[in-house]
Amino acid sequence: MRATTAPLHTLVSTCPGGNSPSTGAHGSSSRPLLDPAVLDKLRADLDDYEEVWRVFVRNFIAALPLKTDRLRLAMTTGDLTGAIDALLSIKTASQQVGAERLAALAGDLELAVREATRDRDPSGVLPWLAAEHLPRILQRAGQTCYILESHLKKTP
Repeated sequence: MRATTAPLHTLVSTCPGGNSPSTGAHGSSSRPLLDPAVLDKLRADLDDYEEVWRVFVRNFIAALPLKTDRLRLAMTTGDLTGAIDALLSIKTASQQVGAERLAALAGDLELAVREATRDRDPSGVLPWLAAEHLPRILQRAGQTCYILESHLKKTP
């Protein structure tokens, strides 16, 4: 992986193994890593409860490693129900905090899982999909947590 000085919200890095990020059906690499407008709307909606939005974001950051671990376990063991549940959890939680790229990657993998398991055994397909998609999702999850932490620090 090459080093870069680009800000994380504009980062389009190479994935492990030298492959460029997948744009997938949702164009995940063209989306912002974080859409601050989503967090601004959350703050505005919770106008009387200033600290609630911070707690919400901190809870997302704390829960994301658990969500990605659930996804990894479900994918590598061929657990279709667990994989879909974990993907939906990552996708919707990411959308709620404005983590556009992570939500798009989870959505892309959800579609790939549904398509690949339509006529094939999940125990044979999901581990292959995990090898292909999980490194990108884990990388994006780490970047998302970093930029959310930065956003919390700089927002009054």
